[in-house]
Amino acid sequence: LSWAPRPGLPPATAAALLASGPDGEMLWLDVTHRPGQAPCVRLMGRYLLPPCKQRWHTCAAFLPQEALLVCGDRRGSLLLFPCSSSSGWAAESTSIASGGTDPVVEDSSNELEPSCLLHKGALPLVSPLSVLFGLHGKTGVTSVTLHRGYIYSTGRDGVYCQLCLQDMQLEFLQKHRPCKGLQWIEELRFTSDGDLLVLGFHADNFVVWSSRIGENLHCIPCGGGHRSWSYCSGPLAEVFAFIKSGDVMLYHREAEPCEQQVLLASLHGREITCVRRLGAMKVPGRATLNVFVTGSEDTTACVLVLSENSRAAVPLARLSDHISSVRTLAFAMGPGDKGFGDEGLSALLFSAGGRAQIECYQLLCTGDTVSESAVACQVIHVASHRLNKHWEQKKNRHKLVKMDPETRYMSLSVVPGTSTKQLPTPWKFLTAACSDGSVRIFGLLEAARKLVLVAESFHHQRCVLKVEAFLHAWAGGERHLLCSAATDGSVAFWDITGPIMDAVDALHQAEGEMQPLGECCCLAALLLPLTKVGVALLIEPVFPALDAPLVTVMAHSCGVNSLHIRKTPEGQYLVASGSDDGSIHVCLLEVALGRDEAAAGTCLQVLEQVSRPCAHAAHVTGIRVLRPDLLLSASVDQRLMLWNRRPGELVPLSTTFFHVPDLAELDCWEVVEAGGELRYYCVLCGQGLEMLCGTAPSTPPPQEAPQ
Repeated sequence: LSWAPRPGLPPATAAALLASGPDGEMLWLDVTHRPGQAPCVRLMGRYLLPPCKQRWHTCAAFLPQEALLVCGDRRGSLLLFPCSSSSGWAAESTSIASGGTDPVVEDSSNELEPSCLLHKGALPLVSPLSVLFGLHGKTGVTSVTLHRGYIYSTGRDGVYCQLCLQDMQLEFLQKHRPCKGLQWIEELRFTSDGDLLVLGFHADNFVVWSSRIGENLHCIPCGGGHRSWSYCSGPLAEVFAFIKSGDVMLYHREAEPCEQQVLLASLHGREITCVRRLGAMKVPGRATLNVFVTGSEDTTACVLVLSENSRAAVPLARLSDHISSVRTLAFAMGPGDKGFGDEGLSALLFSAGGRAQIECYQLLCTGDTVSESAVACQVIHVASHRLNKHWEQKKNRHKLVKMDPETRYMSLSVVPGTSTKQLPTPWKFLTAACSDGSVRIFGLLEAARKLVLVAESFHHQRCVLKVEAFLHAWAGGERHLLCSAATDGSVAFWDITGPIMDAVDALHQAEGEMQPLGECCCLAALLLPLTKVGVALLIEPVFPALDAPLVTVMAHSCGVNSLHIRKTPEGQYLVASGSDDGSIHVCLLEVALGRDEAAAGTCLQVLEQVSRPCAHAAHVTGIRVLRPDLLLSASVDQRLMLWNRRPGELVPLSTTFFHVPDLAELDCWEVVEAGGELRYYCVLCGQGLEMLCGTAPSTPPPQEAPQ
């Protein structure tokens, strides 16, 4: 049995009672109560739950505008039923049963109680319109809540899910894990001040968790879950009632004045490891708002907005799908999106880090003048990938030795120009630098929501720290190139056009007798032939190998912590890198093709190399080529330096001290002001977040002392 508020009826006197019976049959009963009278019961509909071992529902909620009913069952599934036509059937059947009189039961005696169920066979047994099977695992769904057009569900798997309704189907958007250890979530409550309270059980305590401040508001010892309970809080007191050992227990506490004041709210629980700027938005009545995404060691990624006027960072959404630290981020912008829009921003976000895990999300930011941030962000989870996922599915894995259980993704880069128009569903390709010494290429098929491994190479034989993909286009075609840097100071350049084209060809072949399967980890496993009886043949996945690098440059004496590539007006490429030894290296490359490009391979020529030893006093963790003659570098020594690139040398122009300790990454962009002045912005992350703005002379002055 479960209760649900009945739309259109006063909640104090009417509600819907949902009852699960044998063979998966669920009844919808409207119960009304008037003072001094017995409750009135009316049968409204019959529904059929999908087959499972424990076939009963656990919670339900009505969608009044769409005339739909959403309920969760003991198997952890979410079900969507129609309820618009049931009322007509109920009125007709009950009128027939009572000879045209009012079918409502007005007496609670034993003779009249079952009258509303005698002719329930006249009502149709309705099957669900949409089923999300096992959304919350096998432990069951605990609650369903509606808020601002979205559907939220909670379960005993420690997560709550956000969903929406699309063409009368339930569409999963994303899942959230509020905090570690809270494995039994019972309910969500949205407050008037914009906070989301998560109610559940942690060990033997009842917990009220605040999503806004990221900590427990209340922790009440009650013995744990598997009990009836009720919680109510107000400005004067909070009350928690529960049943323990057959006794009704009541916990009451009066509100106390809060003596703690938060001067500056934190964005993450631990240091910020990466930051990327999504773009800027114009909201009426507000200054220009910059939207960023940050990743942290606390295993979350945060979408936030930063206003130049208020100088306050306001989180928009928090992504908590990672099971380890988030080390790197990458964007694939929407078609035609230049990162600045009046209507909104749209992009694919890739996040990766520890435990060889990659997550992909669709971000859509729009203006919202009502909210504090003036920006609303919708997040849709697209795909995920883990290298060792097949290991967790192996039987008797305790008898085997896992070769590399701690592979981490150190850097990501989206391959530009790969949304091929000739395919019915275009691919996007992603390159990754891995701590196990490999460079990997992944392909994302958005329609199937699959992220598959396309190719890999262990050329470096040591931890790869950075990757950067770039596109070389000319009148006769284009080449996809890749730059990778490792802990030995080497920078390698690859031609990855072949593996990308092979993946595209494999997708064409899959349109015939090949059929894509479910959760796969590589391209070879994605395209498996089916037998005549429809059973997939299990083959050992084979990862295609990348060809040898075109050129390898020993740029530094130790690890390369920062890397950036910029194309010059002459069609050449400037590659800037910074190292653990505090040095900066810049090389100028030119792509040369043979006369017969179809037969001859790509050739890279190093035209110039410039090195600046001891440019910083500590690790150089951020570098950007602003112009062919202008570089920006940042280091753990908390100095942001501007360099002038000249033939054979790098000349310092200015030095700025910033306040973020343990700098992890740097991101830069340029903005043309109203007067035509070009301004450079940069954001730095580490033990905090800082945004700086500056200008650079159009023509650098002659060599002079640093300012």
